[in-house]
Amino acid sequence: MKSRFGILFITAAIGLLAFPVMGQKLSKTELAIAKNVEKNYPESIRFLAETVNINSGSQNPAGVRKAGALYKKLLEDLGFTTTWVDMPESMNRGGHLIAEIKGTKGKRLLLIGHIDTVFESDSPFQKWEQKDSIAVGPGSSDMKGGNMVLIYALKALREAGQLDDRQIVVILHGDEESPGSPLETSRKDIVDLAKRSDIALGFENGTGFNYATVARRGSSGWSLSVSGKQSHSSGIFSKNSGAGAIYETARILNEFYAELQEPNLTFSPGLILGGTTAQLEASGIQGMASGKSNLVANTTLVKGDLRFLTNEQKERAREKMRAIVARNLPLTQAEITFTDGYPAMPPTEGNMAVLNILNQVSLDLGQGEVRPFDPGRRGAGDISFVAEYVDGLDGLGVQGSGAHAPGEYVHLTSIQPIVKRTAVLMYRLTRDSSKTTAE
Repeated sequence: MKSRFGILFITAAIGLLAFPVMGQKLSKTELAIAKNVEKNYPESIRFLAETVNINSGSQNPAGVRKAGALYKKLLEDLGFTTTWVDMPESMNRGGHLIAEIKGTKGKRLLLIGHIDTVFESDSPFQKWEQKDSIAVGPGSSDMKGGNMVLIYALKALREAGQLDDRQIVVILHGDEESPGSPLETSRKDIVDLAKRSDIALGFENGTGFNYATVARRGSSGWSLSVSGKQSHSSGIFSKNSGAGAIYETARILNEFYAELQEPNLTFSPGLILGGTTAQLEASGIQGMASGKSNLVANTTLVKGDLRFLTNEQKERAREKMRAIVARNLPLTQAEITFTDGYPAMPPTEGNMAVLNILNQVSLDLGQGEVRPFDPGRRGAGDISFVAEYVDGLDGLGVQGSGAHAPGEYVHLTSIQPIVKRTAVLMYRLTRDSSKTTAE
């Protein structure tokens, strides 16, 4: 494992200036790669439309496999050896696609995408519809558009003869939007691949044309259970009745709000049940509660979400939350438990060094400076599972809007510039073995 360390986001942003940026024009090879992108643009749009028109909701395994077959064929046409990895049937997930070419030149790349969308087979499904410079369709930006960028950048390299003797592996998960459990199984392959790679590039939809993601927050869950003494409401706050479970819950949540706030940390209670009875269903997303206005409530249940930029921040927040929960009001008791989800991708010097290379590519293409995006404005992503092992960037996909909602769309005018930038970035990373990480 590498020796890596997290730094504050503001330091990371300033750190971009610490890596010298040398003036550099596009080489003949890079100009040829860019021309290939232009030539393949109409085909890339048709391919994106074909994938969008296949429903591949996370819990639609057949749809995930059908869309995955399109990616599989195209990657095989580019010279990749492919493997489809099935998940246990109990997960109700379609599995994921791994494609690899082997070589010795330059940095070893791990390219990350996902086939699934949030639109399940029983949801209203809108087919691809092109309207001037935008195209509407489920998953068009998140992230079938990103998958298309990944594949057509590789195609431009192949046609320029620049995939020979490269070490590149692609993984397209079938369950990013709703990962199969346990994560140790559904994310085992990407971790194994990262351990033999140098740099990871993630193709989630972009966050602005001149931004890339050097850090993503991790996500975890918390559950709060509070008990009190049921009694007549006229006696609340007395020595015999105490404060009741709902007041104790309100105290805890208010103190979370007052004491935990800091940059890049969020802690949201998403579901609360309370009364003289409260029961959460096995799904964890709904339940039932009952009570009366003339009774002191004796039970409360809360389900919440915790987002963090570093593991240190996560543990510090959890310790504060435990301390707050322990300060019980009279005749109440409370317990909080935590569950891990996605790890964090903290900003590192290595990630910033890769961003510096992307920034130079963008400048050489006349596309302007690329800056680090605020991690507090991004959710969790698959690249976080490999951040411990490799340097990386995310947010390299298409520009669009409305992800996860009806009317999701992609800006078609963003595609050629992004695919060009991505292809030249891959070329520069793999053309030699020069270091991209500060020692």
